[in-house]
Amino acid sequence: MSPPPRDGPTGKRKELLNGEEVLDAKEIEMDLKIYGVILETVGLLKTEMDVLARRDPDLGKQMRRAAASIALNVSEGSYSRGRNAQLRFHTALGSARETLACVEVGVALGYLPGVREEVRARMNQILGTLTKLSR
Repeated sequence: MSPPPRDGPTGKRKELLNGEEVLDAKEIEMDLKIYGVILETVGLLKTEMDVLARRDPDLGKQMRRAAASIALNVSEGSYSRGRNAQLRFHTALGSARETLACVEVGVALGYLPGVREEVRARMNQILGTLTKLSR
């Protein structure tokens, strides 16, 4: 017998599918909105990625992979269920933090003048949303 559904972050009961919790409609909507923000942010980070690729090719490649991983894992998580979805969002969260860390390392090494406020604000939004989705 499956355990009863738990209350989700929205206070609504979560459905169970084959014993796995399913995201409720509000969580899915939040997930879909953040995907667009992620894609816009990846485009916004192209400047930093290009500078890092010229100054430190390894760091530039790592940042491109991490940034792409955010979008790819959120997309995959959108169509996963239960713990698999949470795992994808958690992986995307780690990739988002890694992407921001690449920019911060670029600043520390003198390759970039600083972390742009728009980048910091968008990354904070992404990190906050992915933290909620990965719980």
